[in-house]
Amino acid sequence: MAEIEWPWQYSFPPFFTLQPHADTKAKQLEAWKSLVLEYYRITKQAIIDVREVHSSPLFNNSAINRKLPSEVVLIILEELSKTGNAMPLDKTKQRWLVYWHTLEEWGDIIYNYAQETGQIGSVCTLYELTQGEETVDQEFHKLDTEVLIRSLRTLEYAKKAELIMFDDNQGVKFF
Repeated sequence: MAEIEWPWQYSFPPFFTLQPHADTKAKQLEAWKSLVLEYYRITKQAIIDVREVHSSPLFNNSAINRKLPSEVVLIILEELSKTGNAMPLDKTKQRWLVYWHTLEEWGDIIYNYAQETGQIGSVCTLYELTQGEETVDQEFHKLDTEVLIRSLRTLEYAKKAELIMFDDNQGVKFF
């Protein structure tokens, strides 16, 4: 796992308390949104379980003995959902998918890769896309399968690809 470079705010105790002043609160939420996306990009993670956030170094800075309250984590996730960078996985909004590119951006990145590597008209397995030796240098290498499928659905909707899902076979055909 790559090393996280924490921003200065992460060592500033008030960063872990939602600020009451509107302008300060807006800046704080922007900083948290950026930090969450960067953390998930570097760690190649995709799921946040709000019930378990305090076990994550992202929301728990033990060096200054501060934890971000779960309610504030939910506010951040709601804000990320407005920009297309998060989506709840359940009705209670306790589990979330987080992606540092929107699903459409991921779809475009993957489609561009398919074009550049001559894969238009052919079928790739989802495993090849995220785990294959050919994709090691690609940003989507080791991308969470659920995020990958949702990204490919944007391509399917745009008639640029078709997901092939039956039994244990999972693939995509690019057009």
